[in-house]
Amino acid sequence: MIGILLVTHGDIGAAMLSSASQILGGAVKQVATLSVWRQDDPDDLVLRARELLEELEAGDGVLVLTDIFGATPGNVVSRLLDDNHIEGVSGVSLPMLLRVLTSRNGSLSAAVKRAVSGGSEGVVHMNSDRCLDA
Repeated sequence: MIGILLVTHGDIGAAMLSSASQILGGAVKQVATLSVWRQDDPDDLVLRARELLEELEAGDGVLVLTDIFGATPGNVVSRLLDDNHIEGVSGVSLPMLLRVLTSRNGSLSAAVKRAVSGGSEGVVHMNSDRCLDA
């Protein structure tokens, strides 16, 4: 099973994981969060993230989701990446997280594609995209 690590500003990742667990009906396995705060040292964050990656890796790789590309959490993630072993996707959202959590038994590259599609398909302009027959 592919491990999932959320690296986000503050408690965003923990809140998303809690919401996903509620939606899915229980705790999810092989998932961890790393909260990033203004006062954190980026080098310390990388060390903590590497420890979490070791716990999450079960042979199928780890997908690391972060909130903002180019911000501290995203910069931490960029220092962890290892093609085909540790992959990163920014712009994490609840639809993205749910898409990944519900299908983690395939390849890591397929999980990356599911994350990206879950994120992009989760963005809907409700005024124009809603079903008018309802």
